[in-house]
Amino acid sequence: MPSFPRKRWAPAPLALAASLALTLAAGHAPLAHAQDAAAPVSVQIPALPLGQALNELARQARLPLTFPAPLVAGKTAPAVTGAMTVRQALDRLLAGSGLAAAFEGGAVVVRPAPPRAPGAETTLKTVTVTASAAAPESPLRYLSADVAAGALGSKSVLDTPFSLTVVDSESITERGARSIGQIFVNDPSVYTPTSAATTDWWGTQIRGLGVRNSYIDDIPMLLYWGGDFPTEVVESVTALKGLTGFMYGFGEPGGALSYQLKRPKAHNETTVDLGLRNPGLWSVHVDTSRVLDDGLALRANIAKEDGKAYNGARIDRTVASLAVDKVIDPSLKWFGTLTYEDSRNRGEPLQFYLSAYDTAGSGGRLPRMTYVYDDVNVDNGFYNTKTSQASTGLRWDIDGRWRLTTQIGASRREHYANKAFADLLNLEGDYAGNSYNFAGKLDNLFTQAVVEGRFESGAVRHELVGGVGIQQAKDTWSNDWYWVNDFNGNLYQRQPFRTTRAIDFSMGPLGADTRQTYAFASDTVHFGPHWQAIVGLRYTDYRVKDLDGDPSVDSGYDAQKASPTLALIYKPDPQTSYYGSYVEGLEAGTRVAQTYANAGEMLGATVSRQYEVGVKRESGGVDYTAALFRIERANQMDIWRDGARYLTQDGLLVYQGAEFSGAWQATRNLNLGFGAIYLDGAIDKVSADNAALQGNTPANAAKWQVVANTQYRVPGMAGLKLHGNVRYYGALYASDANDLKVPAHTVANAGFSYDFRVQAQPWTLIGNIYNLFNTRYWAAGGWSSANQGEARNVSLVLRTRF
Repeated sequence: MPSFPRKRWAPAPLALAASLALTLAAGHAPLAHAQDAAAPVSVQIPALPLGQALNELARQARLPLTFPAPLVAGKTAPAVTGAMTVRQALDRLLAGSGLAAAFEGGAVVVRPAPPRAPGAETTLKTVTVTASAAAPESPLRYLSADVAAGALGSKSVLDTPFSLTVVDSESITERGARSIGQIFVNDPSVYTPTSAATTDWWGTQIRGLGVRNSYIDDIPMLLYWGGDFPTEVVESVTALKGLTGFMYGFGEPGGALSYQLKRPKAHNETTVDLGLRNPGLWSVHVDTSRVLDDGLALRANIAKEDGKAYNGARIDRTVASLAVDKVIDPSLKWFGTLTYEDSRNRGEPLQFYLSAYDTAGSGGRLPRMTYVYDDVNVDNGFYNTKTSQASTGLRWDIDGRWRLTTQIGASRREHYANKAFADLLNLEGDYAGNSYNFAGKLDNLFTQAVVEGRFESGAVRHELVGGVGIQQAKDTWSNDWYWVNDFNGNLYQRQPFRTTRAIDFSMGPLGADTRQTYAFASDTVHFGPHWQAIVGLRYTDYRVKDLDGDPSVDSGYDAQKASPTLALIYKPDPQTSYYGSYVEGLEAGTRVAQTYANAGEMLGATVSRQYEVGVKRESGGVDYTAALFRIERANQMDIWRDGARYLTQDGLLVYQGAEFSGAWQATRNLNLGFGAIYLDGAIDKVSADNAALQGNTPANAAKWQVVANTQYRVPGMAGLKLHGNVRYYGALYASDANDLKVPAHTVANAGFSYDFRVQAQPWTLIGNIYNLFNTRYWAAGGWSSANQGEARNVSLVLRTRF
């Protein structure tokens, strides 16, 4: 649990009730972890007011630290940089302040220094700080970091009873990542078929299941079939693997992607990036953080990307964000964020589907891949999106044990499509092309209040998290929906088709109104220093409003479900966790569409289940995480009866397997990593109508994915780091019928970063080569789709900081 500051401000109960009623929300402060006072840490703290400097040391050293605000008021700390122990850093920050720091029970308490005896003299011990180039950081360094774990509150990754991966902004920048596939390239469990500079139509898969749940600072946002979230404004991205019913309520069971936005830093800093991707995609990004008077801090990001991408698409993106933190009182903080992106992608390659492919006539093989993208681009096709997000909230440290966080936020995703699709037909590369025109506005509202606290009951320690909230989603679609076979073609011939029809993007009436009202509570029970048990329950009232305008048919839907989580964690030492967990996922029911013979029938809500055991260790030498899991998901299938098509809930999808990721600090300059997932998926318990599918492998579930990566600091060349990875994507079936297999492929990537100075000004040059050996491959995704692979392309970024 966090070590909260001592109580210094106490609103009246009426004010607290008003805060809960008017600004329901959630945000989670980082957990603190005691740092060995004798262990050296890397400290980078500029000259700051003493209170801010102590908070910054606590953050960098993961140190529980407490001090009364009046004690440090008006005092300034000197700049402290370099490798040193926590004790040395504290002594330098507090020098001349009349204060002293004492370690008490694993935490640090700052108080007035004891008076010296008359005549006593003090001789200050000489402290020599030697700065040296740090070793390459482990890609699994996030295991000891803190993460916002939804209804479990804020926890160290080591203390979460399920598998997840966190990628921070530094790693995103070093790899020049723009897509989810590039962000999580070193995690074999996370897969997307979409290459960079291409509309991410069907989104991400985790452990073989599609992921439709995305959250921006806890605010839900629908991101698939429409692109990725802008990486320029992101501090970290977390892939939560597995079911999220307890964590986030109703959603699909593949997992969740959680984006944490950049927040103000403790000191003034501006970073400028200038980038180029071949053949002519230019970018500029300015990231500035400012600490102002009266406890106010701001962070702003502005970015622009414009030009032609490697795949022939013409990209035009504008991104802006603002984050504000305001310390109202030492125990009360207000925060807010604004984010906006306008993305225009023109002339990108066709999105292919394999459902009409002549599998028998082709001998089960796909056509030879081509990277002559101009042959498969419709030049005046486009996919435009506008993304906006806003949130605000309050965080009140009630006392040293309890904290209340409230937040309210909204997000909107707008889509404007003149996109081209094609049904691939045969081994010769013939296809039937379709134009797809539509527009949509997808709104999400979010409000939540969370209380975190801790107390002891004898020798047992409890960490409690409880909250209530509402999520509301509204969809509005265009009056014009157009899906027509306007053109045909061949993979190896230039496509001359151009859209000439007038497109109507005017919006129709409200198309969907969905609301989740929920309450949750969890208790992490500590039985001594080694054992933890977690018990949690979320209750969700899920409602879909009747909007069809037909009073004779109730097209609304209600469901009430409770979703538990149970876990046991054993920690033989602070760096190692063994865990076992049971979690559930909740999927909303659906009313069958008019295209089916059983139109109007209600398919009820379903519950998926996940069982998992695993181990995590973060030591700085050998880091690893491993898990065995089993996921059971209710399935929907089309069945044919007397020539009519029916949509039914039929059968069970079972995904079970093992995953592993590890990193080894082989030498001071070399870090080696390896990861793999083995997935054994099966379709089970189907009806007689679908007996032919019994025992088949679910579509898009590769049996193996494997990745190896390395980071190397070049000796004798100060500031030069190299990195690279090789990833194997296993073969997978394009459909549940298992009659067409998309072959396996292996892709290698490489890059570098070089730190240097020009007249004392720091600069960094970052370069990356994607698909180093120009491997030609098909990448399969949802609904029997397939994408052309990503041809070799190069990015360069020049960065400076001041």
